[in-house]
Amino acid sequence: MADERATIIKPTYQTVSTVSGPLLILDKIRDVAYGELVEVTAPDGTLRRGTVLEAMRGRAIVQVFEGTRGLDTKETRVRLTGTTLHTPVTTDILGRVLNGSGQPIDKGPPIVPEDEKDINGSPMNPDARQYPREFIQTGLSVIDGLNTLVRGQKLPIFSGSGLPHDRVAAQITRQAKIPGKEEDFAVILCAIGITAETAQFYRKTLEETGALASSVLVLNLADDPAVERIISPRTALTIAEYLAFEQDMHVLVILTDMLNYANALREIAAAREEVPGRRGYPGYLYTDLASIYERAGRIIGRKGTITQMPILSMPGDDITHPVADLSGYITEGQLICSRSLHNKGVYPPIDPAPSLSRLMKEGIGKGLTREDHNEVQAQLYYAASEGRDLRDLVAVVGEGALSERDQVYLKFLEGFEDRFLSQGEFEERSIEQTLDLGWELLSTFPERELKRIDPDTIEKASKSGKYRYSAPTAN
Repeated sequence: MADERATIIKPTYQTVSTVSGPLLILDKIRDVAYGELVEVTAPDGTLRRGTVLEAMRGRAIVQVFEGTRGLDTKETRVRLTGTTLHTPVTTDILGRVLNGSGQPIDKGPPIVPEDEKDINGSPMNPDARQYPREFIQTGLSVIDGLNTLVRGQKLPIFSGSGLPHDRVAAQITRQAKIPGKEEDFAVILCAIGITAETAQFYRKTLEETGALASSVLVLNLADDPAVERIISPRTALTIAEYLAFEQDMHVLVILTDMLNYANALREIAAAREEVPGRRGYPGYLYTDLASIYERAGRIIGRKGTITQMPILSMPGDDITHPVADLSGYITEGQLICSRSLHNKGVYPPIDPAPSLSRLMKEGIGKGLTREDHNEVQAQLYYAASEGRDLRDLVAVVGEGALSERDQVYLKFLEGFEDRFLSQGEFEERSIEQTLDLGWELLSTFPERELKRIDPDTIEKASKSGKYRYSAPTAN
């Protein structure tokens, strides 16, 4: 039977009163909704897209995705579409490179969508959330061994200018997996406001290693309109939600750099003449970041999961910067990149001392990683902390004032940084290799110093050859 529903034709307006930054202000407009997609026809006839940011009393504020250059208040025409911004989704999107709006830029065939989804997603009912469990192996010992990433978790990396977070993001994208299980797993790397050189690095490293086949690369360049930076993470998460909750896949979403996202938000807020908050960021920065971060998790009755690793730069290495500060409140821990470790040549320069994965204990142990994982991790933390305190003491009193026990802890710290924290950019370690390396380093100590490990666990490790302490011989 033919569809008898009438097609609603939305009017076209030529009532632009103001062009400011990425925004247009329309007057004498009606029947417009927040978030509605619009088509903007420039004076030269080119077509652009935009979305309604605010609508009240016959006036609407529209942000134009492709920027407002060339638009004016006389000849620019705006047509309402009656729909919100959607992105096409399909399982064939794996292996593709997209721009921030979800359009392919890899010279591949057009994407034939199985569906189209609103980029703003749907809020996840808290009552339907399932507690994050089971770990994701990144292949990096400092994460897997000491601050384990758990499926459904939000675990950001706080970095700084000049630190190699781009290389870390690419390495995690290449190496991340669910070990020992035949489960569909995908990584979505969303790069926000990056240079063309960094974009080329991501594409090249993923293509050459074959990791792109099970990944989606969403690239928003620094010279793209600021508005597209607002869309990029939402496009990536919309694709992730489709793959996870409709195709039963486990998806890891890496968002880098969230500082660029927040700066774009500040730019648009300034163009709207909003009252600024801390350091000029809008007062709703917390809510806006939460609308992105909270799109990770597990849903009861659904097999798939979404795990997030946002990466953000801290200007001046200031962890109290609003973006880092608010991200820490929303997420379940943080991994801190250390400039001092980087200066020592340690890669990845993630410092375990201030880092924390709040959900780690839910994803490790017998049947998940290994039954000795929690004890080994606790002992490594303790020994490294003792070594750091002694290193600071040496700077004051000199190494000659240390006891024999103190010398052992200093020796451990050196091996811990050089061998456990440090690894090659293309070196992937399994969780077994990480924990075995931990035991090898702990073999520096006699059993009486392993106070964080149960004696039965030490005995098992000794019998299996993992723990091999030999007392130093007298001169």
